Amino acid sequence: MLSDIEIARRSTLRHIRDVAADAGIHPDDLELYGRYKAKISLSSISRHADRPLGKYVVVTAITPTPLGEGKTTTTVGLGQALGKIGHRSIIAIRQPSLGPVFGIKGGAAGGGYAQVVPMEDLNLHLTGDSHAVTAAHNLCAAFLDNSLFQGNPLQIDPLEISWRRVLDVNDRALRDIVIGLGPANGVPRQTGFDITAASEVMAILALSTSLADLRNRLGRIVVAERVDGSPVTAGDIGVAGAMAVLLRDAIMPNLMQTLEGTPALVHAGPFGNIAHGNSSIVADQIGLRIADLLVTEAGFGADLGAEKFFNIKCRTSGLTPDAAVVVATIRALKAHSGRFKVIAGRPLDPALTEENLDALRQGIGNLEKQIANVARHGVPVVVAINHFPSDSPAEIELVRATALASGAREVAVSKVFAEGGAGGVDLAEAVVRTAASGSTFRHLYPLDAPIKEKIETIAREIYGAGSVSYSPIAERTIRKFTRLGYDQLPICMAKTHLSLSGDPALVGKPEGFDLHIRELRASVGAGFVYPIAGEMRTMPGLGKSPGGLNVDINAAGEVEGLF
Repeated sequence: MLSDIEIARRSTLRHIRDVAADAGIHPDDLELYGRYKAKISLSSISRHADRPLGKYVVVTAITPTPLGEGKTTTTVGLGQALGKIGHRSIIAIRQPSLGPVFGIKGGAAGGGYAQVVPMEDLNLHLTGDSHAVTAAHNLCAAFLDNSLFQGNPLQIDPLEISWRRVLDVNDRALRDIVIGLGPANGVPRQTGFDITAASEVMAILALSTSLADLRNRLGRIVVAERVDGSPVTAGDIGVAGAMAVLLRDAIMPNLMQTLEGTPALVHAGPFGNIAHGNSSIVADQIGLRIADLLVTEAGFGADLGAEKFFNIKCRTSGLTPDAAVVVATIRALKAHSGRFKVIAGRPLDPALTEENLDALRQGIGNLEKQIANVARHGVPVVVAINHFPSDSPAEIELVRATALASGAREVAVSKVFAEGGAGGVDLAEAVVRTAASGSTFRHLYPLDAPIKEKIETIAREIYGAGSVSYSPIAERTIRKFTRLGYDQLPICMAKTHLSLSGDPALVGKPEGFDLHIRELRASVGAGFVYPIAGEMRTMPGLGKSPGGLNVDINAAGEVEGLF
């Protein structure tokens, strides 16, 4: 089979104007960025306000392994397959961060014959939204430090500044730094960098429902405390308006296409293990008005992106999901048995690609738990078995039987990687039936529950924890956040994506463990509190052989080694 980049380069792309026209997007709502990408004005939401909403489908997965589960590939392929069976479909995904692209993960445009194209554009700068987020975030940091330097009129306590800087690169050397050293260089203080995908500005971009809402949320960002303990906001500093100006174009979703011409909305890029891990509300608002079915993707496993989709994004948007797809691969479920050491870039243990029902039975508990996590929210589940040629009929049947016994409505084998939309017809038909069957959607917890109660509900019911412990600083922060009224916000857990627990080494379905909360931060503008569990970092580092070592440009000006 051809490589992803070979498949993409042999495809014939349609002009983005034609993709938009077929989707029902008015020409006046389109801002072109060349021939194959465009931005959609938010006026499209009001233009189609009288249309009924399409069905809302979220794609999630089992807990990730280094083998990959193919969640984006399934999302893209499902969108293509829905078109094959006569439905007007549209997909909505996040834009990849440059950190993982040049780190360990590589590209995130799907794979095989289920890709969003041009894949180079999607994985790199696209229309500059991530750079706008970085600029707006760091502008706020610069104004904050300038306020300190210019006599500190807001009486900011330098030891209580929470606003760090961001960069869309994995750079561990910037996690903990000292700034302002030297004469006339500002007020010396300890701070650090997070990755742009972890920026509250990125979360705000994804959760805003309009430009006015974006502006208001930026003004509510809490960046520090005064010496009397009261919060200081971006609005107090006077920078929120300038930040909104930098994000004026970024709030418009980007329109691209799949290999089969299905419209793809690509917008925002919050990480699922740090932030809320979902593409934008405005993209969903547009897609649901112009399509029969909108298929969106939530980051990482159902314990992370899907839980946050249900309890953060859906609370903000008011939109109700009709169905969820839980993606699993048989080889990844075998890896969840704990029998195999899987290292990205190294040859696989042959036992992972041979029939091994014992290993599959030992690891399949992870699928059972993730199905239960979605069903806990009242959303009907379709399990997609992302097919590999090494999957045996007996292994497929074991996954099918287990999934149905665990509460999935339907199970379908997906071959979209090898066959494109045609390989996802069974999955598409199952999704259409399930979405039409009705959802009894409900949130996991009430907003007026105390912070600890919300954290512990997520930990016990979604992760399977037996207890939750808190560091002394986390205990103090919870008391402070409660005093300031942040206890009325939802919870956005920051924890490893490689385990249901806070320990990446605990694969499968761990139970009864302790989830340790190291610290808490408040994203008041975005509208959530995020506890940080275990050793989770908000600025990733590079591995010994990062993927960026393979990236180059050839004589024809084409990107090589990224995919």
